[in-house]
Amino acid sequence: MAPQHRLRRRHAVAAAALLITTLAGAAPAGAGAAEGRSAPAAGHGSGQGVGKGRGTNLLVAGLDRRSGMSREEIQRLHVGGQECGCTDVLMVVHIAADGRRLSVVSLPRDSFVRFARHDHPAHSGKINGAYAHGGRDLTVRTVERATGLRIDHYMEADFRGFVAAVDGLGGAEVCSDRPLRDENSGLDLAAGTHDIDGTHALRYVRARHLNPPGDLGRVRRQQKLLLGMLARLSDAKVFKDPMTTARTARALMSHVRTDGHTDIRTLTSLAWKLRDLTPRQTEFATVPISNFDYRDPTWGSSLLWDDKRAKRMFGALRADRPLATTRKSGGPVPVGMPPQETKVTVDDPRIADGLRESGFDVTEVPAPSSRPSGPTVVTYDPERARFAPSLAAALPGAKLRSVAGFGPAFRVVVGGGDRGVTQVTYDRSMVEGAPVTGDRLRCGHPSGKKG
Repeated sequence: MAPQHRLRRRHAVAAAALLITTLAGAAPAGAGAAEGRSAPAAGHGSGQGVGKGRGTNLLVAGLDRRSGMSREEIQRLHVGGQECGCTDVLMVVHIAADGRRLSVVSLPRDSFVRFARHDHPAHSGKINGAYAHGGRDLTVRTVERATGLRIDHYMEADFRGFVAAVDGLGGAEVCSDRPLRDENSGLDLAAGTHDIDGTHALRYVRARHLNPPGDLGRVRRQQKLLLGMLARLSDAKVFKDPMTTARTARALMSHVRTDGHTDIRTLTSLAWKLRDLTPRQTEFATVPISNFDYRDPTWGSSLLWDDKRAKRMFGALRADRPLATTRKSGGPVPVGMPPQETKVTVDDPRIADGLRESGFDVTEVPAPSSRPSGPTVVTYDPERARFAPSLAAALPGAKLRSVAGFGPAFRVVVGGGDRGVTQVTYDRSMVEGAPVTGDRLRCGHPSGKKG
């Protein structure tokens, strides 16, 4: 490998480590985290079935642990509840060998996987439990076993570190097309674009009781927050000056804990290259899920990975290819709710038949004596709002109208300007976690949902 390529790759590793680690935002990583001391080296490369691959892989973890926090801190940060001593966040960050692409794949905490070898009899469980069974060493080896990737670097952060890091960087920009409220995390944001501080950022990335619910929605918000932080750094030209870069690196590293071979001097010198990474050169995804409610007698409701698509995704990282190459084009449009759970009344037999082909629960009603002009209109009760995007995807150009107390069924009144039916299929993973480049997630892009 040419010297300039090695240098560029190391710069990119530092950039990812310094910023993405703040998103781990979990709990105290133990004594010494505040001083930036290194944790014992993890068992890199020791997971079964690990391929060498190209590029560099960093595993970022956040711990669900509250030891050392005062009651006031816990209440202020809305991080109450019983700790499990497990990981709350796991992200695999892949840095391309030429340093020109950064790929982030989130591993939901409830992923049901086979644990790597350790003191317990061989077993499977939720991936976040690996830390409780064997610390960072077992966590790294279990991720290696599940993904087939070699983990080169490991970092973990805590609640305090997350808040301090975001504040130290001047906050972050986030945006939403609807209000975001979650009592458990303390999140309360109006629709639109907001500049938020560390405390509010923690609430934003930890919220789970939103639409879409659960870990996949939370993961996407973590990814959007990271982009907001990158944008803030870029606007402030932090990485245009080597001295500012060094101060930023040292400030961030004081709030994280690393393995035995990733130290402050290395990261301080390498972070300078972050200025060369654009949002278009970053990509974000969540490992594909085939079953969102797999029931295990010991571990309860868990997530099962889609083996075929997960292998394709991690194979792309091993081969140092963009994640976008793992997406198939053509075919039905993926939607986030099962069509068969959506009751629809339709006044046009052609549209009714098209919706039935995708699995919608359709009831035909008499057609009007004259077809209204304009687009098709879909009326529904706001209590059924989570099903509306799936039906809207099947009826391109349709106008959605929410009416309180409308009832359990959607009413479709076909207009003279209707554009037919698009076939859809239930695929929540592709809706909430499909690979997407950073420029498409940023505020200001239509898919970034700027208010």
